[in-house]
Amino acid sequence: MSRKKKKIRASFRKNREVRTRENDLTRSFGESDAEDHLKAERISGKGSLSRKRTVAGGELIEDEAGSYILPDVDTTICREGRVLRVQGLVSIVRDDQGQQFRCATRRLLKTLSTDQRHVVAAGDHVWFRPEGDGEGIIERVEPRHGLLSRTSRGRQHVLVANVDQMIIVASAAEPRIKPNLIDRYLLTAEKTEIRPVVCINKIDLLDPAELMPLVGVYSQLGYQVLLVSATTGQNVAQLRALLSDRNSVLTGQSGVGKSSLLNAIEPGLGLRVQTVSAESQKGRHTTTTAELFPLECGGHVIDTPGIRQFQLWDVIPEEVAGFFRELRPYVSQCRFPDCTHTHEAFCAVKDAVADNRLDFRRYESYMQIQAGDEV
Repeated sequence: MSRKKKKIRASFRKNREVRTRENDLTRSFGESDAEDHLKAERISGKGSLSRKRTVAGGELIEDEAGSYILPDVDTTICREGRVLRVQGLVSIVRDDQGQQFRCATRRLLKTLSTDQRHVVAAGDHVWFRPEGDGEGIIERVEPRHGLLSRTSRGRQHVLVANVDQMIIVASAAEPRIKPNLIDRYLLTAEKTEIRPVVCINKIDLLDPAELMPLVGVYSQLGYQVLLVSATTGQNVAQLRALLSDRNSVLTGQSGVGKSSLLNAIEPGLGLRVQTVSAESQKGRHTTTTAELFPLECGGHVIDTPGIRQFQLWDVIPEEVAGFFRELRPYVSQCRFPDCTHTHEAFCAVKDAVADNRLDFRRYESYMQIQAGDEV
């Protein structure tokens, strides 16, 4: 006796189907058929135009990406795989045998109503159904962990999924280092419980002693800081050891040398690189999409496009202070329980900054993030 499938009521995107009602009713309107039009016209959103639909089979899942439906799949005809990269409507999926497939995404997954900008991201574990020669259809995206996301047009833009280590790449020069951008990545790592490593590249372009004040601040907070040079190979072996047997993501602004570092770690990758613009001292967008690479030393690493703006996702101003390690001990000592630590009197955080117990630059970074300013 077959088991009855579980039914789940789900919300779909508003534009899932096109309305069939005519747009030129007034041109063909006549007295004789007025009543017929009134009877045929559907004012409510019921039937095929409703945003609520019933999905047979599957379960309701809630994780870092929110709540969504995990549909049933036929494991006898579907394969497990991992998304290497997403190119428009096509996802490149690698199965357990190392074979790659160009996959489209099942319509049900694309039309379910979520806060996510895209359904599939690099690093996703998926079930897909092979179709034809080297092609397939993604039937289900497995529950995620370790998401690197940002806000894009009011929605969640998942850059990569299923990573346990974030290598925050900055450059000592060309382009200049942006500590506030590093702080935003560190805040995201604290929120998602991903292990962060601050990696400063191009240290051959200046005296490393100039970076010691910044390095000292992060090191005292317990963050690992690595000074490397993809050009000279300095500390590249140490970075390779950090990537070994882990799922990592390399992220940072354009032009800091993420792809160059990966080429130095694994020369066989042959990733395309470019120089920094001499006029603007900004990086050129050479890497255009996030891509996952298996490493010979074990583990996987995801190279991401350079980011010039990183607006935090799902972080409200009231919780920003809790993601700054050095601010946490002082938050409970403020006189007012709703203290924002920006302008109030009798604020323990402001007093600690005035007494040089907290780094002033990090405090300025906190105020910028708390105010919702972009960087």
